[in-house]
Amino acid sequence: MHNPTNQKHHRREPISRRHISWCCSFSDPTRSPENPKPIQKQQPISSYPNSPKPPSLRNRILSPGRVSPVGPIAQQPETHVMPVELEVPRLPVEPVSVCKGGEGSFGVFDVRLNLKGKNGGSVVLELNSDVLSSSSSVFADLIANYRSGCDGSSGNFCRIEVPEVENLSVFQMTIELMFEEDMVKRLMKIGVYRTIDILEVSAGIAFAKGISSCLEYLEAVPWSEDEEEKLKTFYSKFKLNDSCSRDILARLYPLDSAVSQQTLANQLVWSITTCIDANSRNELKSLVKGLLCKSSVYEKDYPDVNKEDMYAVCRSCIDALVSLFKEASGSDQCGISGKKGKGKTLIECISIQVENINWLLEILLDWQIAEDFVSIWANQGELLSMHAQTSPMIRYELSRVSAMLFIVMGTRKLQCASEARLGLLHAWFGPMLLDFGWLQRCKKGLDIKALEEAMGHVLLTLPLKHQYTLFMEWFRCFSRHGTECPNISKAFQIWWRRSFLRGSESSAVESR
Repeated sequence: MHNPTNQKHHRREPISRRHISWCCSFSDPTRSPENPKPIQKQQPISSYPNSPKPPSLRNRILSPGRVSPVGPIAQQPETHVMPVELEVPRLPVEPVSVCKGGEGSFGVFDVRLNLKGKNGGSVVLELNSDVLSSSSSVFADLIANYRSGCDGSSGNFCRIEVPEVENLSVFQMTIELMFEEDMVKRLMKIGVYRTIDILEVSAGIAFAKGISSCLEYLEAVPWSEDEEEKLKTFYSKFKLNDSCSRDILARLYPLDSAVSQQTLANQLVWSITTCIDANSRNELKSLVKGLLCKSSVYEKDYPDVNKEDMYAVCRSCIDALVSLFKEASGSDQCGISGKKGKGKTLIECISIQVENINWLLEILLDWQIAEDFVSIWANQGELLSMHAQTSPMIRYELSRVSAMLFIVMGTRKLQCASEARLGLLHAWFGPMLLDFGWLQRCKKGLDIKALEEAMGHVLLTLPLKHQYTLFMEWFRCFSRHGTECPNISKAFQIWWRRSFLRGSESSAVESR
């Protein structure tokens, strides 16, 4: 064993950065997006791929419970181990520069840091006290306290044990950063997910330069949703007040938002209903509907959509439809297909407004506030009067709105009062019979079989005397036009049994 008095004769020559390697053992490394598979227990490995292992290495694997002196370090008593529980200290305002003990060197390795994993395993690192103390105020205090409590037999050598380490590999990476000349470049290789872990450890040990480097890297790169949630979890534990941290928080939270979610949603809906390009309009409809959908992953704590604002947009689209039909009812065939403003024909303009109305109806249905729309559509007397005067190639567009209402009511997705259902059927059942042939030829995504079944189901929700009037109207139309008329014969049979067969049975029971 070397004599500690001759230690100065055994001082190692300066070691360049590229010759530094780390020798450690893992027993329970955790997974991350950058490390999807756990590392198997293995022989000592270098933390830096393909790095050499010089004979002057001072970082060794030590068995748990046994410590051996290394190199010029004198024999140490087993009783001088300082177990510590790290607490979150008050972070320094200015980052502390790392002391390297000379250009391109890290001095003597005079600190043995024993990291005990929370779930088992350990990592033992031999480090330079000057670098460790200048990088972390927590370790600076621990080293000073250890040396002040020693009897002098151990010289300047210090042994520190850190128990209950959550993630051994991340803690080791954080310590390694203290010996990096360019921390941000190193973090670029590590990745965002692990950098957030390193940031948390750096904050816990008051590693100021590590904190600033992590924040600088995180602020400049995009995040995945998982990484964003991980950052939010970090900021729920730690409060950092510097420019990079404020920039990150500004990306995470709308701190000074002047526009409410309801107001923004209303602006988006209005913009889409006035959009000119068909491809853009369809893409934006899908996007905004997904954002406003109650089942959306973006909903979280957002308030409900504003019902009055949504219905104001609906009425605006209906008013535009009335104006277009006024023009269409007085136009000849050439006028209907001729170009209007912005290169759109009259038929195209009417179709766009009908698509807007049905899209708005889908949002109202999702928020379960579509009941009032049934009454609004049933009371469109002006549109109904123009329906009979307009070409079939245009008027069938109105029945696309009625068809959607019939389907959602017949499939129990929309419940409304009997007066509203009766008003809708009295107003739009006849036009639907006339337009059904055109709906079959120009489906535009409409499920014809679903429409036929839904119409029959909705008819059966009315009082029997009203069913009689509407079913007889259908019977006369179907007998004249056949397949150009919806087939609701199954519902007709149910109405017949309810009206006559069960009625006669009831009369027989009453006569007894």
